[in-house]
Amino acid sequence: MPDVLVGFSAAPLAGATLVRSDAQPARPRAAVLHVHGYNDYFYQAELAQWFVDHNLAFYAVDMSGAGRSRTPEVHPHDMATIEEPGDDIAAAVEAVAALHPGLPIIVHAHSTGGLSVAIWAADRPHPQLAGLILNSPLFGLPMTKGDARMVRFMTPIMKLRPKMIVGRRRSLYNERLHVTGGGNAVFNQEWKSPNGIPTTARWVAAVMGAWKRIDGGLGLTIPTLVARSAQMGAESDDNPLLRSQDVVVDTVETARRTPLLGPNAEELVIEGGMHDLSQSAPEPRAAYLAGVAAFIDRVLA
Repeated sequence: MPDVLVGFSAAPLAGATLVRSDAQPARPRAAVLHVHGYNDYFYQAELAQWFVDHNLAFYAVDMSGAGRSRTPEVHPHDMATIEEPGDDIAAAVEAVAALHPGLPIIVHAHSTGGLSVAIWAADRPHPQLAGLILNSPLFGLPMTKGDARMVRFMTPIMKLRPKMIVGRRRSLYNERLHVTGGGNAVFNQEWKSPNGIPTTARWVAAVMGAWKRIDGGLGLTIPTLVARSAQMGAESDDNPLLRSQDVVVDTVETARRTPLLGPNAEELVIEGGMHDLSQSAPEPRAAYLAGVAAFIDRVLA
């Protein structure tokens, strides 16, 4: 059926939604599945067209409780374990594989989606999965010593009251990314909210569990590109570099954890990149996409 985004179609996929570009190449050399992050959904039509222009069939998944898949009874973007989003990822990959039997599949995942995809690929990779592109994956969060102490203090609470709200904060990043905040992006601000999405205790526990797994060595053998901004900064109104730094994830932790993914993980560092590198200013965006193109060429060679 027609999608909310012009030039795309959408289909229900269990609790998730599979989105398909209507402008698909006649003979694609591979298929790409895009997986969004927290307080996010698929809206990047220009990114989809870039993949199509590079002879790649393009699909995206709005995960259960996110974007097109939101329902009133489900807390948006919540998860009980890090393995839970893997069900949606697996279903989306299976659907793409059914449409393109035998064709290599590359998963392009952003932020929390990147963390979930890494765990899914380590646990249950699909036979057609050829590579992973992790765009600013959530491999760490900027935390003060006080934040770290609070997380340790919350550990018993996570078990006793897993659905308790433990974090509420405005998303200045989303606010400034949107055209109404001076950015270049157009998206549904209920699905990608400047007001933020409250986080639950179990979501925090799931993320921390994923970090622990990576720290123990994830054992990924599939080619994996981990892309990050060269700098991280404060998500605050007085940060003049808000549009040229990652103000969401800890890029130092991203760099530390990248080699722990597996022997075929490589790093792409983008000067002037923001959290979603594909939404950065023209020069860092071009550098990111050039690195992605080179990686895909190597994988498919």
